[in-house]
Amino acid sequence: MALVVAWLIVLVYATGILLTIWLEHRLHLRDDPLLEDALLIAGFGAFAVVGALLVANRPANPVGWVMAAVALMVGLGLVGDAYAAYVMTTRDHPDVLAVVGAWTQSWYWYLLLSLVVVYLPLLFPDGRLLSRRWLPVAVLAGIGTLGMVVLGALTDTLRGTMVGYKIDNPIGIEGLEPVEDLPVLGTLGGLLLGVGTIGAVASVVVRFRRSRGIERQQIKWFLYAAALLLVFSVSVLASDFLPEIVSSVALGLALVAVPTAIGIAVLRYRLYDIDVLINRTLVYGSLTALLALVYFGGVTATQTIFRELTGQEQQPQLAIVASTLVIAALFNPLRRRIQGFIDRSFYRRKYDAAKILEAFSAKLREETNLDALNAELVGVVKETMQPMHVSLWLRPDTAAQKEDIPGRPKEAPSKG
Repeated sequence: MALVVAWLIVLVYATGILLTIWLEHRLHLRDDPLLEDALLIAGFGAFAVVGALLVANRPANPVGWVMAAVALMVGLGLVGDAYAAYVMTTRDHPDVLAVVGAWTQSWYWYLLLSLVVVYLPLLFPDGRLLSRRWLPVAVLAGIGTLGMVVLGALTDTLRGTMVGYKIDNPIGIEGLEPVEDLPVLGTLGGLLLGVGTIGAVASVVVRFRRSRGIERQQIKWFLYAAALLLVFSVSVLASDFLPEIVSSVALGLALVAVPTAIGIAVLRYRLYDIDVLINRTLVYGSLTALLALVYFGGVTATQTIFRELTGQEQQPQLAIVASTLVIAALFNPLRRRIQGFIDRSFYRRKYDAAKILEAFSAKLREETNLDALNAELVGVVKETMQPMHVSLWLRPDTAAQKEDIPGRPKEAPSKG
């Protein structure tokens, strides 16, 4: 049953997206496919695929069902709005499916937002709250979400997002404006949802600090992917200086990364690779920033000197070539220094273990006393692996002590 539901999740989402694209093409809304749209479709598609995998393999874990619900709402909500826009544009009179589609898109966004930013972090990774103390966070967010969903479902006039159509809501309350136009109720619902979001973030932080072993690695995967949301937030704040596509790309990449990381964490697939990913990201991210600074600084400085000496405004190609050569020369030295700094700052135990093993290897080449090497080896194991107990056993070399018995094969000397 879980496998059937999992296949239906992916099928419904894919069908909804394909129908949406076809209807938009008929309305000439998106004649040219955009990179942002492709990334958003791929992001929520990752929610559908990972949600289906978790439903099929971990049906008792609510995390998979939450992700599946998000994907289904996106697929059905988009196609409902697109169909309503198509009907109102071509016929100017809605049918039943158009009313249902317009009605769905008037409230599903609030529920989707709550599931993604509140309940997914609260329940990750085992599908349970951290403790009963976090129940008020879930309840307050649920009250705010339910209020906005009900207000959206009962709004008087249904409005489209793709095309500015208007459809009378058959179950709407006369004169009730959309949620975003209600100053008191809309603000109150948003505040409750905000409290739930802050509580969910705090829950992840507390869970990470208390976690050990496998759970800690699971949360590392989630935090690593969620860091892209910070990139998206920064790009939105700097939208006056950056192209609009930057924020769209950052959001699309985050939508792909978060469900992928959740799938790896919950299914426990190569959990410990996250330490390597974090290390490489810190090293090469810092290296890229430094090299970019060197490149643009070198080009700017060379251009300024050239302008002062020659009085010409045109940037010489020599500056670009020189900066490129400097970057090529600095790449490996900078990478080694940054790697060492990252290891000393964030991976101190690993860095110390590497130094201990390096020192032991040097001593192993010089020391000839077996007893001293035995003690040194035990000490190295204690410092690097930190076991509860360690002992060293060496097989005795008995070949030299045995008598040469006729007919008995001689044993080769054994190594300890």
